[in-house]
Amino acid sequence: MSNATRPETGIIYVVDDEPPNLKALVRLLRVVGLEAVPFESPRLFLEHVKDQSVSLAIIDLRMPELSGLEVQRALYDICPEVPVIIVTGEREPGIDRTIALDQGAIAFLFKPVEATELLKTVRRVLPAPTS
Repeated sequence: MSNATRPETGIIYVVDDEPPNLKALVRLLRVVGLEAVPFESPRLFLEHVKDQSVSLAIIDLRMPELSGLEVQRALYDICPEVPVIIVTGEREPGIDRTIALDQGAIAFLFKPVEATELLKTVRRVLPAPTS
């Protein structure tokens, strides 16, 4: 399966049902030279990654189809080693933050996502692209 190995630099998937948030995150990642693929639908994302290599997933916590926690669990069933960052607009995420981190998320960030914080977290799992 193509998910078995992670390339040194690779594709970051961003899953968020809110188009402005999705575009902003993808634009930020692309500006620094990272390959980012947007998905508004968590179901389409999960179907897509069955046959794709995933270097990192950034997943919104609250979506109508599936919650970010459900997407995280389903993604780990497909690609158990993939790093996941959960993002939320909620100021008080309650138990969801603990669950996301206990499930293996490498970070839990609040919207609007601070660019420096996001990129620092991404760089923990993906090296800077070389020119």
